[in-house]
Amino acid sequence: MKEYLFIPIVTLFIFLFSSDLSAQVHVEAAFPYLSFINPTDIQNSGDGTNRLFVLEQQGIISVFQNSSRTREKQIFLDIRDRVNDRGAEEGLLGLAFHPDFKNNGFFYVNYTASNPRRTVIARYSVHQTTPNAVLKDSELIIMQFSQPFSNHNGGQITFGPDGFLYIATGDGGSGGDPFGNGQSLKTLLGKILRIDVDNPSEGRNYGIPADNPFVGNNSGFQEEIYAYGLRNPWRFSFDPETQWLWAADVGQYHFEEVDIIGKGKNYGWNIMEGLHCFKPPSGCDTTGLELPVWEYNHDVGASITGGYVYRGSLVPELIGAYIYSDFMSGRIWSLRYDGSSLPINTELLTTSLNISSFGIDEKNELYMLSFDGKIYCFKSTIE
Repeated sequence: MKEYLFIPIVTLFIFLFSSDLSAQVHVEAAFPYLSFINPTDIQNSGDGTNRLFVLEQQGIISVFQNSSRTREKQIFLDIRDRVNDRGAEEGLLGLAFHPDFKNNGFFYVNYTASNPRRTVIARYSVHQTTPNAVLKDSELIIMQFSQPFSNHNGGQITFGPDGFLYIATGDGGSGGDPFGNGQSLKTLLGKILRIDVDNPSEGRNYGIPADNPFVGNNSGFQEEIYAYGLRNPWRFSFDPETQWLWAADVGQYHFEEVDIIGKGKNYGWNIMEGLHCFKPPSGCDTTGLELPVWEYNHDVGASITGGYVYRGSLVPELIGAYIYSDFMSGRIWSLRYDGSSLPINTELLTTSLNISSFGIDEKNELYMLSFDGKIYCFKSTIE
């Protein structure tokens, strides 16, 4: 995310569109009786309980039943005393449930802390007899690393289909990547990381997957790195059908981009911004760089929010499309790409929402969080 003013919005129903497909879908409040303060992430626990969990930037996780009639939420975890949310892009940023959460009760969070300023990836455990309660003193710091500035912290953490934990990190902030972190393999910043939380190595609370691209190097490269050359990949997700890893990387001055992340790939920042030279501003060497699948310029938005490839059933018009938005402009798009044909990008809706994140429930139905405090979902207008 970029720096912004938090402007309350009371809209509960949006039906503005500019494409043929948009005439077939609209968005509405999914849980009209619930509100949150600066929600940053929404996840399901994957344990068959049909619960949803929403993060608030200040350091609270709430839990509630996945029903439009739900009127109550419970505090699942409150770590406001540990979270630094003073910066616009700091706070409690990401949540991932262990694939075996139903049995082990483990989940993981990504938050920023202070003194010193840093990113923390931590594990917590739920109460054995009270599933909506967390043992706060169960925190285990999996990893932490310093952040030179308050912005560009990444945020997403997700377990991949391989069972490993993937972590998005920004380039460390300021502007233009002043320390060259995106292209440096000696720092964890500006990367997608991949770690093994089930098999920790000596001296660490995690292990390094044996097939990570820089395992065993003699150059001082960080072995946790899965992919690099990223500016601020705030949100990424796996498509359960293709297992592709889709990431949206927030741009600098002119371009926002969508990438499909591959092991060991270099996504260009800060040599490039989107499909264009950044440093130098012209004549840059693109050898070995993985270019984005899609980009858009700042005429239509200025801070991309990555979403999911829709694999639900309630909105058949969207099945197989990557759904994403822009935090600043409120636009929502669908992007179709099969790896061989040219991508097809369609603007679905123009809204007044500041969409901070997307998430799915246990049936792969898609939800959107907005900084007006509400959760939204897509509805089909086709009977």
